[in-house]
Amino acid sequence: MPAGTKLGDLALRALKRARAFAAARRGNVAMIFALTLIPLCLATGAGLDYARAVVVRANMSEAIDAAALAVGSSSGLTTAQQQTLAQQYFTANYKTDSSYGTPSAITVTPSGQSVTIAASDQMPTTLLSAVGVNSLVISASTKVVWGQTKLWVSLVLDNTGSMTETDSTGTSKITALKNASHQLLTLLQNASANAGDVQVAVVPFTTDVNIGTSFVNATWIDWSNWSSSGSVENGMTCSQSNGNGNGWAWGGGWGWGGWGGGMTCGGSNHSAWNGCVMDRGTATGPSPQNYDVLNTTPTSSDTASYFPADQSAWCPQAMLPLGYDWTALSNEIDAMYAGGFTNQTIGLVWGWQALTQGAPLSPPALPANTQQVIILLSDGLNTQNRWTSNQSSIDAREQLACSNAKAAGVIIYTVFVDLNGTQGNSAALQNCATDASKYFDLTTAGAIVSTFNQIGQQITNLRVAQ
Repeated sequence: MPAGTKLGDLALRALKRARAFAAARRGNVAMIFALTLIPLCLATGAGLDYARAVVVRANMSEAIDAAALAVGSSSGLTTAQQQTLAQQYFTANYKTDSSYGTPSAITVTPSGQSVTIAASDQMPTTLLSAVGVNSLVISASTKVVWGQTKLWVSLVLDNTGSMTETDSTGTSKITALKNASHQLLTLLQNASANAGDVQVAVVPFTTDVNIGTSFVNATWIDWSNWSSSGSVENGMTCSQSNGNGNGWAWGGGWGWGGWGGGMTCGGSNHSAWNGCVMDRGTATGPSPQNYDVLNTTPTSSDTASYFPADQSAWCPQAMLPLGYDWTALSNEIDAMYAGGFTNQTIGLVWGWQALTQGAPLSPPALPANTQQVIILLSDGLNTQNRWTSNQSSIDAREQLACSNAKAAGVIIYTVFVDLNGTQGNSAALQNCATDASKYFDLTTAGAIVSTFNQIGQQITNLRVAQ
């Protein structure tokens, strides 16, 4: 008889014994009575030892889960190193008394994006030993898979003037955002098993997004509403001329051209451009002219698809397109500064553009098994876009942009930083998130750090598959 017997073998043995008993023709009443005790004892022993086996297997499974998650979250290990780490975690977490047996050494089987951890135990029996069953083989295994080993992430970050506000600890929102972003970049870098598996874009936004002056000669820039004098978003118009095409204007709508806010736009000298663009297309026209909420590649057949240059006085730090130069990404975060008003829509759309093949940003082809993620943080409600300062109108544009990005398979996390809860809930950001678990409403600046860590853990997380 082997040292260990599985529970499934017991039924077969019991059946054989019962058949032998039924075929017997000798003996007396006392012997028959004694023989009937055998299956009763067998059943009692099986029940007791089965309960013990359930305890062993449950404890073993918990310890194996801990070991598997430890191995899965540590990149770059050899199989031997995985084996050592798994054994350490299993031993530390398996607390069952030695009277239940001693588990075998852990086995580790890596395979692609998963790793399987297994162990077994020959548990000594109690009553079953009376019928020759001295041990039961208990086994358990767990497979963990990486939730996503390849990621493209757009950090869409509010750089408006209110980000300079501080909470009760004296920490400003922009400072906390920088700290949180640095920690998130470190987490994402560590999650990348191979260079380029995880890539990040950083998109600071106000009412505009700064795409960088390197695109000054791009054919898809619309210069018809641009002037070195100021921004049409700030009350200016291009319907009047200041006479020399090089005038100066106040952001409030007053300029050298008079209270009409007139200035010359569309000149050929673009050397003064600061790199900012505003919402493209139209806010009211029929599809497909609503390019302000789409990631459509610009085309010469429809100039509404071009990106209109702007000269906002609150042009943010130039965005950094998708890449995995972690030093450059860190420097980008450090260079952010706060000023201007809020247009979450344009930030979201350019975060989406950073993940989209073709012009304007032309990232590489999307690798297989790559998840696209946008993390959108803002500390206020929408206040201004290209056409209006009406919050509900801007919110409606944002909702369309978010719905379009989600329909394209992009996962969206949104973070609303509302110090002390003075502004209430942001319905626009809450509706933008992929689901309720991906919307965060914060009331302190410091919470940005813990929230970004939580999001980072989620998008790089391991999961127990079986």
